[in-house]
Amino acid sequence: MTDSPPSPTAPIGSRNEVFTAYLDHYRATVITTVKRLSEAEQRHSQLPSGWTPVELLKHLRYVELRWIEWGFEGRDVGYPWGDGRDGRWHVDPSESLTELVAVLLAQGEHTREVVLSADLSTVGRPGERWEGAEPPTLERVLFHLLQEYARHAGHLDIVAELAAADSLA
Repeated sequence: MTDSPPSPTAPIGSRNEVFTAYLDHYRATVITTVKRLSEAEQRHSQLPSGWTPVELLKHLRYVELRWIEWGFEGRDVGYPWGDGRDGRWHVDPSESLTELVAVLLAQGEHTREVVLSADLSTVGRPGERWEGAEPPTLERVLFHLLQEYARHAGHLDIVAELAAADSLA
């Protein structure tokens, strides 16, 4: 992982590879940021909304599951909202950081395989994910997924900065 996303001037073979490179970068950034926090900081909220860094990590796994497997591929994934409970993100105390990271990386590998084996103009399969609307193309799904990762990576940067400030106080 590098500290910055892929350079727009670096040669990359295809638009599919551009998407996977950016998704890989942001996924790794989130994982590294969470791992740099103490265990207490990983499971403690710094924000009025109440989410914790490990909850964000789990949420991003489910975001990929919902958009790629349940959405684009139209697969039955059981309960696609498994990152939440009582209207907010949730991580059970028994879920370890190691486990959460492994599941997110496995989900990311699946996303990578799907993206590199499909044309970006391929329309997703109809299904519950689209709530009756026409399914979008893989490219539109990936734009959404990428902005979600980038936005949440920024949120996590702020949380890590707040945690660092607390530890200095």
